[in-house]
Amino acid sequence: MFVNAATHMSGQPQDSRADMDFLNRREPQSGKLADATQDVSQEPPSEWHVLRSKLREQPHDPEGWNRLVDLAENAGDTEQIKESYEALLETYPNTSSAQIAYLNHFLRPGLFQFAEDLLAKYLKTSPFVDLWKVYLSHVRRVNVTPNTRDAVIKAYEFALNRIGQDKDSGEIWNDYIHFLKAGETWEESQKTDAVRKVYHRAVQIPLENMERLWSEVEAFENNLNKITAKKVMSDLSPSYMHARAVLRQLQRHLGPLFSPPPQSSASRPPLYLPPTPAFNAAERALVGAWKTYLKWEESNPLEFGDKDRSTLISRIQGVYRKAVIRMRYYGEIWYMSFIWTNSVGKQEDAVNILKAGMEANPTSFLLHFAYAEQMEVRGEHAEVIATFDKLLDKLRIDLEALEACANSANSSFSPDGSGRTVPGNTPAPTTTGLTEAGTHSNMSSFATQSADEKPPKVKELAERRTEYGLVWIMYIRFARRAQDIKSFRQIFAKARRDRWTPWQVYESAALMEYHCTKESGAGIASRIFEKGLESFGDEIEFVLRYLGFLISVNDDINARALFERVITTFSSERARPLWERWARYEYQYGDLAAAQKLEKRIAEVYPSDPPIQRFAQRHTYLGTDAITTRDLGLAMATRQPTALGLSGSSRPLEKRTGALLSLSSNAGMLSSQLNTSSERPLPPDYKRREGSARPSDSGPPTKRARPMSPPPPRDRNRDRRDGPSRRRFGGLATWEVERDRELLPFERESERGDENGPSLPGVLSWFVGQLPSVSSFDGPIFRTDDLMMLFRDVVIPSATRKATPPPPPRGAGRQPPGYGLYRGPGGGRGGRRY
Repeated sequence: MFVNAATHMSGQPQDSRADMDFLNRREPQSGKLADATQDVSQEPPSEWHVLRSKLREQPHDPEGWNRLVDLAENAGDTEQIKESYEALLETYPNTSSAQIAYLNHFLRPGLFQFAEDLLAKYLKTSPFVDLWKVYLSHVRRVNVTPNTRDAVIKAYEFALNRIGQDKDSGEIWNDYIHFLKAGETWEESQKTDAVRKVYHRAVQIPLENMERLWSEVEAFENNLNKITAKKVMSDLSPSYMHARAVLRQLQRHLGPLFSPPPQSSASRPPLYLPPTPAFNAAERALVGAWKTYLKWEESNPLEFGDKDRSTLISRIQGVYRKAVIRMRYYGEIWYMSFIWTNSVGKQEDAVNILKAGMEANPTSFLLHFAYAEQMEVRGEHAEVIATFDKLLDKLRIDLEALEACANSANSSFSPDGSGRTVPGNTPAPTTTGLTEAGTHSNMSSFATQSADEKPPKVKELAERRTEYGLVWIMYIRFARRAQDIKSFRQIFAKARRDRWTPWQVYESAALMEYHCTKESGAGIASRIFEKGLESFGDEIEFVLRYLGFLISVNDDINARALFERVITTFSSERARPLWERWARYEYQYGDLAAAQKLEKRIAEVYPSDPPIQRFAQRHTYLGTDAITTRDLGLAMATRQPTALGLSGSSRPLEKRTGALLSLSSNAGMLSSQLNTSSERPLPPDYKRREGSARPSDSGPPTKRARPMSPPPPRDRNRDRRDGPSRRRFGGLATWEVERDRELLPFERESERGDENGPSLPGVLSWFVGQLPSVSSFDGPIFRTDDLMMLFRDVVIPSATRKATPPPPPRGAGRQPPGYGLYRGPGGGRGGRRY
């Protein structure tokens, strides 16, 4: 129910038709105030002016905004205060702490009109109880006569309909009840009915003060009639008990979500302004906690029925409004709000959520893509085009800024597409067309350097450029779906003129032509690939895609020509994927002479590759490599891993088995996944050579892993592999070094029995895997230190040995584990039995 709050504030009753006037009143014009900068040529600018200019350029600076407000308030300049708060609230809308601090400057006689305009603006979308308290306090302050009592009641009802489900609104409920009790113009029965209704509504909501309200309503009913009070309280009790249980869950959810506000040197409360995300572990945990809480609210824990559906929607809507304010720069939270709002039938509100989210996150792929799809479904194609263009403009600005940083970090010089060097502070020219064949254009990636030579920021720039290309690809898809092939080609032509367009856009456009233009699609696609090759001929991945396309359309002549044209332009290390791809084609569809000729060429380029490797690959299909598996014994080696490496005499066998692993493409892929380092594992006697003594015979026996236990994770051996006593290959040939690397999984398997501790049996591993996730736990939280001390002193009973005395107190040192009954943490007679 919307209330004419202007009526409440002025004390003049008005017709109910004006109930919407308060929220529809014109917004204050203070946001259009001129800057306070005047005649700075005569005197240096003040700290406020300098900081204000800086915040225009870099608005996402919470500390800077707090400082700006402090300077304005300390100076006492009303115009600076207005400009500071208006600019702050433009960057951080619906920040209740800033809104209240701003309002407090004008909630005094003579300035009520401006304060009421601000309240009309803020209350439309604010879900925060503290701002509504300011509103109700002001309403009661200006409506003190008996004939304005109804206006105050309407204001309370208006507020409670908006934020009455918030657990922090208990104080408002309590004030409303006491205001009703103090009514002097009502009849007693009318007052009693009004108070009873509000009490009954309040005790069914999980409020912070609900237990005190329950005690009050019980006393209230007993004072009226003790006979009927029992029945009334009995009817209310189930709803109250359920709401109290939900309150405990709610408190656990909200605990980690609202961090304490920063310290403030001003007299006003501190302003909490959400920082931009870094997506570190703490922030990811915070996002996860918000998602868990929002899903919990969506699950209807208060079990509202169909008749209370509007109340449920209002409650969840308020929760999502809080979420997008506190987590303003996390697109995932905005998207969840959009999905839920759309699911309850509020399509227009859902679209407005996406608009607000895009304004807060102008480079969010998630929100822009979702909004573009919504506009496409509605048929508003011009809006979709504007959305993609705006996103591309924002991303382009970020790319140029990142490029400037990369150039300055790279000795202020970077190679352009033609191999020349240009100053890092000179913007790269924008291409207006495609270059001649055989040259590189500005659209090429930073491929003039090898990947290992690129500084980290250049690598990041390449990744961001690929993401930029994704927007062009989505743009092209939209044009093809919603319009026609002609429009799609126009968008692709715009992308070709963009110097930041990556090769993925060319491949996407080529494949779209091939699949959507049935008659001449293959020819057009080939021409697009050729144009892309002019700019991205030094991108091995693009060349591979082009070669794979020609093979897939059975254009073997052009495929062979492309292979011969580009294979000499790459170094042997970078060209290996091309050799492998063309070899697979020759092995499957070429003749034997061509395959043997190709193998000879590969052997000249890669002399360290063993000949049997190529032969085995030539006789492999869909991952089945019978030569390596059967003839060379890989199947037996993998079935009996513990048989290897048990003695020094088995070491030659291990090396041979490792060599066999590298003979097939499958084994090569396996080894590349298993081996993250080129270093050899340490020998089994590593600990003895390092001086690590074995446990004495008098100590507790060392547990060993059982043969059937699953092996522990491989990462536990990383510290041994990286130790100082690593093996060296000596004078082995390169291919022998690579061969011995394949032995690493088997050597690890043989060493696990000696050097790793016991692992969980299979049934326990399965049981642990079936346990619910940590986020689903809602029980009591124990102190881990106490639990670890408890586990340290525990004595496990045994049926095979006699009981031994309990362990001594903690101060006397720990004895070897006995097998007596556990008598509690104290270990004495007074200890409690568990």
